[in-house]
Amino acid sequence: MTATDTPPSAAPERRWGNGYELTKQEKRFIAGHVYVAVLALTVGSLFGPLQSFEYSGIDLYGLLDPVIKSYYQGLSLHGVLNALVWTTFFIVGFTTLAVIKGLGRPLSHPKLNLAGFWVMVAGLLMAAVPLLTNTATVLYTFYAPLKANWAFYLGLVLVVVGSWISGWGFMLTLAAWRKDHPGERSPFIAMAGVVNAAMWQVATLGVAVSILTMLLPWTLGLTDGTDPKLSRTYFWFTGHPLVYFWLLPAYLSWYGMLPKQAGGKLFSDSLARFSFWMFFIVSVPVGFHHQFTDPGVPQAWKFIHALLTYSVFFPSLLTAFTVIASLEYGARKRGGTGLVGWIRALPWSDPSVTAQLLAAILFLFGGVSGLTNASYNLNLVVHNTAWVPGHFHLTVATAVTLSFIGICYWMVPYLTGKALWRPKVALFQAWSWFVGMIIFSNAMHMLGLLGAPRRTPLGEAPYTPDSWDGHLMRVSIGGAILLVSVLTFTTIIWKTARGPAVAPELVPEVPIAESLRDPQQTPEWLDRFKPWLIGAVVLLVIAYGPQLVDQILHMSLNAPGPDFTPW
Repeated sequence: MTATDTPPSAAPERRWGNGYELTKQEKRFIAGHVYVAVLALTVGSLFGPLQSFEYSGIDLYGLLDPVIKSYYQGLSLHGVLNALVWTTFFIVGFTTLAVIKGLGRPLSHPKLNLAGFWVMVAGLLMAAVPLLTNTATVLYTFYAPLKANWAFYLGLVLVVVGSWISGWGFMLTLAAWRKDHPGERSPFIAMAGVVNAAMWQVATLGVAVSILTMLLPWTLGLTDGTDPKLSRTYFWFTGHPLVYFWLLPAYLSWYGMLPKQAGGKLFSDSLARFSFWMFFIVSVPVGFHHQFTDPGVPQAWKFIHALLTYSVFFPSLLTAFTVIASLEYGARKRGGTGLVGWIRALPWSDPSVTAQLLAAILFLFGGVSGLTNASYNLNLVVHNTAWVPGHFHLTVATAVTLSFIGICYWMVPYLTGKALWRPKVALFQAWSWFVGMIIFSNAMHMLGLLGAPRRTPLGEAPYTPDSWDGHLMRVSIGGAILLVSVLTFTTIIWKTARGPAVAPELVPEVPIAESLRDPQQTPEWLDRFKPWLIGAVVLLVIAYGPQLVDQILHMSLNAPGPDFTPW
């Protein structure tokens, strides 16, 4: 009997796909995503410290001339490679593993997922050319009237479309599993991956419409100009849910894998599923809280989106409760005692566990600073200041990236059949990232409160007051530590992948946590897509529909035409 033939009465662990072993071809396919992701992270991270050094007056960009022309070209490369390429390729690869292993069966349409990967690669290469030739120095947000070469926009579209195609493959695989297992609850890690992919299909409609109907025709000279307000609205339709596309795979690991690594079980399968559905519903209609200072967007709509942004905090609180309870259960099984003394019993010697625990700790502070951004009055103080990159370096650069790094510490050995190179060095890497980010992010938050602007080479600015100096230096110190940390991570992955094969029993397994209660007892409504999809669409139409109709009807193509280059 195979894993897919298992009857509903079998133990939860068997139903959750642990009996299926990936083929070498499947492992190589997933590893391809991971290697592209790590390469993007490595290259993109080389530019981040250059910007942080510049804050204290150490300008290293001159050493890179004529390859890198300016601070802003480096900032564009850093943002696109780290926030878009590293995350998207890793997430698609990790979700592929979660779906296959969780369901205990191969992808139902592997050629579809293969096509998605190569479309993403083609888009990456197409977008990389204008970025490297200084014809797409429009930053990660690429606001109009900043205008990039047409290949940059088309390349981004292909990366998104490739991720869509992969998502369709995940959905078809889950549908095939459900057909073969009527009445059974979908395995959590597979369902969670598909929920994130489905949310991504909806969230990226904004940036796709913006590029295909406005920015691409504009940069090709087919239109005389573009509408900055409408293009910004489209961008933030995607821009904030993008955060949850990054974050939910980390949550998938925290809920469905980290408890197993800690020696315990998932505290509540129902709460885990409910939190993912909450993100699916409320993560998209929140974009106007990024446009609090934008003229032309009525205050009522900004208020509605601010409330919806606060609602996103609810599933995050559910996650904090459930994950901590799961970890405490595991720690007490390992002998932990006391109100908080059980924390010491967690496997801190495991670099995969340590990286994810440290990521979660800093994410608590990132969430608090995010609530500040969502508050209209408080946002007016920190809007477009250094506070904002301080915030998202705690979220995407730590909660997400450090969690992904921790996942890599078991996933790369699993995919390659090699032992993790120097686990103690990996522990150093996790802690150095934690320390470096505390220094860097705290300094950025303080600079933001003092009024330091973001997206600005402050080392060249003539107006920096003396009160900024110590914080500017701390930005550089934190950036230097982070540079050492990311290069250490790259070395570990390289050495692991190039190392000798080890005996099969020494290769780590995919850590899939059982639930304390049989998942079959989870309510059926938490395992159905249709009601949640309807709810998401209805809320999206309410929150965005009237304002999008108004902005489209009153669209003004007043941004300059194709001959205008603002840098």
